[in-house]
Amino acid sequence: MTVFVCLDVPIKYTILRLQNIGDETQELSVSSYVEWVLGDIRAKTQMHVHTWQESNLDAGTHTILARNPYHAEFADFTAFYQTQSRHQRRAGQSTPHWTADRKEFIGRNRSLDHPQAMERRGLAGKAGAGLDPCAAFQYVISLEPNEVCELVYMLGALDQGTQHQPAVKLIPVSEFLTKFEGVSCAYEELAKVKSYWSATLDTMQVKTHEPAFDLLANGWLLYQTLSARMWARSGFYQSGGAFGFRDQLQDSMALVHSQPQLVRQHIVLAASRQFIEGDVQHWWHPPGNRGVRTRCSDDFLWLVAAVVRYLTVTGDQQILNEMIPFIDGRALNPEEDSYYDLASPTSQSATLYQHCVLALEHSNRLGQHGLCLIGSGDWNDGFDQIGVQGKGESVWLSFFAYQCLQDFSVVAQQRRELQLAATWQDRASALQTAIASAGWDGAWYRRAYFDDGSALGSAQNHACQIDSIAQSWAVLSGAGSTERNAMAMQSMLDRLVQKEAGLVQLLAPPFDQEEPNPGYIRGYVPGVRENGGQYTHAAIWAVMALAKLGRSAQAWELMHMINPIQHGNSAAAIARYKVEPYVVAADVYAVTPHTGRGGWTWYTGSAGWMLRLMWESLLGLDIRANQLRIRPCIPATWDGFSMSYQYQSSRYEITVQQTATGEAGMRLDGLAQHQDFITMQDDGKTHVVLILLKNDSI
Repeated sequence: MTVFVCLDVPIKYTILRLQNIGDETQELSVSSYVEWVLGDIRAKTQMHVHTWQESNLDAGTHTILARNPYHAEFADFTAFYQTQSRHQRRAGQSTPHWTADRKEFIGRNRSLDHPQAMERRGLAGKAGAGLDPCAAFQYVISLEPNEVCELVYMLGALDQGTQHQPAVKLIPVSEFLTKFEGVSCAYEELAKVKSYWSATLDTMQVKTHEPAFDLLANGWLLYQTLSARMWARSGFYQSGGAFGFRDQLQDSMALVHSQPQLVRQHIVLAASRQFIEGDVQHWWHPPGNRGVRTRCSDDFLWLVAAVVRYLTVTGDQQILNEMIPFIDGRALNPEEDSYYDLASPTSQSATLYQHCVLALEHSNRLGQHGLCLIGSGDWNDGFDQIGVQGKGESVWLSFFAYQCLQDFSVVAQQRRELQLAATWQDRASALQTAIASAGWDGAWYRRAYFDDGSALGSAQNHACQIDSIAQSWAVLSGAGSTERNAMAMQSMLDRLVQKEAGLVQLLAPPFDQEEPNPGYIRGYVPGVRENGGQYTHAAIWAVMALAKLGRSAQAWELMHMINPIQHGNSAAAIARYKVEPYVVAADVYAVTPHTGRGGWTWYTGSAGWMLRLMWESLLGLDIRANQLRIRPCIPATWDGFSMSYQYQSSRYEITVQQTATGEAGMRLDGLAQHQDFITMQDDGKTHVVLILLKNDSI
């Protein structure tokens, strides 16, 4: 059985191939079954779903269709489940029995573990309104020796109204399906999918001394980021489907090499969810884009960070001139942390550059220590009570804002906005001074300040004496001093790394019943998820910071620990980890008896950040428009590594050699380069790059 989704049309194919490898004729039944939800919760929508059946006997197709005309946003969608068969040694197709009645298929007082349909031959063909809706087909198939039968199922939904796509010419479902039905067409669509993934995942390939490292870096992380984060926005542990403003912007930052056009499109989309006041929808659900407005304090700054990242790698300055509209909604009431509503489109638009300027200006809200106000949470949503009275401050957010101000001031300078650039640099300097004064706790950086002025992330606290992201971002932002950065990262290593368990905690000790209440983070069991477990997102930032400091041995030690493949390399490890070891897990538990157990997988922003950690922080890939630099942080024991990079139509085959003798330098196609970078050409050729690194410790 082969299951896949088409690249550009809303169809999920299932191809079932049956072959009789015996020497006697075999008869069997094949039943397929789906439940219609057509909304969010089946129990709430089932009474509203109307089903009917259509058949095209000439084509041998049979289709069950369904609609929920009462749903606010999906009333115009028609869902379909179609099937067709093909015997490879005789003409004609088998005709399936069918039903759209869940009660008929499962049976009274039964379940899908033991459905009544499997104990009888045939289904009654019932459809209409007022049923408990499903779609089920049952074939009775006779297979002669060596005979092959293939069954194709198509599941999907098509917008049949103009509510969300007024400019699109709509076609009936039956006409749409005619273009894609049949076994041959299914295999053609499968070939397109395979071709797409081969080309996409081949953009960057690496070969190192670490096979477990290569396996993730050469496909799985990019696949996870694209499929689960950007497209599905869903996973087994979180079936949301919404766009998170900060979430998908961070994901897109990892895709600038392989999918720059997708990154561009998403940046424009995210900017269109900004209110005219400068804040943004924390998350929103397409197609209607109903979402939540919050006091979250870091969302809008990720627009700035993503734009800077895109500009740096692609050199596409034109994106800053894109005209993008704002949305409008009522302001939050004083007693509200958030509200869920449908924001109104406005006639007011601005360039992407102006959207970023507005985001930076909206971030200029400081507390009594001169640090950024935390609002109803920063990157850690669980800290939603620290600033509930509007006075709490975030040390981490101050680091992040510092970096955004510094980076975008360069963009302003390039656009001759010199006064604005100077203002942002002054604000960044003021934040750096405030962090140095109020953010330092003696051996590491504090995490935040409560409304009452008491510190969090201090040695004086009972819980959360140290939080890793404040230490990591002191390094990553460039706002921390050299001496303090070294002390802070060493404190992180000493207090948050559990070597035997192979995990890096977000904070320690975890929260329990301490006051003041930091927020809903305290609702997690101590040692689970953000509350003292490994939150992989933050663990990756810690490794990035170590790499930036040049501490390669420690960076690679932690890389081994957080690599999910290392959690599945033995029977004992698999029994402890309990989740898929080939994709990144959002969290790993740090509490007995579940220490080392993975939390939710697939739907986590950790995948994109780990891809950047591997390719950029550790292997040193540094692309600036058409300039290629390699500045790796690799173990002294390595003699080198190789990587292959696709730049537009050209391929760059790169070999990095580490040696204790000879001169360091770079060669392009055999010619010595007199700069620390090479200028890449879009000439359709394969180029050979040799980089020699001198390492006296080898």
